[in-house]
Amino acid sequence: MNQPTIKLLPEHQQTILSHAESVYPQECCGLMMGYIANGVKTVVEVIPTANAWETEADNFTQEINKTNITSPTSSLKRRYAIAPQIMLQVQREARDKSLNIIGIYHSHPDHPAIPSECDRLYAWAGYSYIIVSVQKGIASDILSWSLDDNHQFQSEIIDNIT
Repeated sequence: MNQPTIKLLPEHQQTILSHAESVYPQECCGLMMGYIANGVKTVVEVIPTANAWETEADNFTQEINKTNITSPTSSLKRRYAIAPQIMLQVQREARDKSLNIIGIYHSHPDHPAIPSECDRLYAWAGYSYIIVSVQKGIASDILSWSLDDNHQFQSEIIDNIT
């Protein structure tokens, strides 16, 4: 079986990296609009969003309390959330363009670009999750992940298209 792949233009990747660096030491987040053909996701548009963790954290408390994950109020430096109204707005925009939301990106300030248990807990099947490691304010690594049938993250190939 082929490894999952997400294709994006260099300018899409640069938008993600720049966003991650610009909000350091906080986590950035955003959405990726595109399409899926033959199992390959292709990004058409990257939409940076505000990190709404401080206003949305209460929506996650119940699930986090069922796990061994640290406090849900860990702060913008260790958690991210996209406001539901932004998700709906981008879903409408995608539909109007005959596209879909195909993924979410976020950063890990001073941590590797590897999904955390909290990332896994809230991940949705079918989406790509691009994670940028930002070390001392500089984006140092970018990796993409998707969930398998057991709700575990598996790496995806990031294919920069020209």
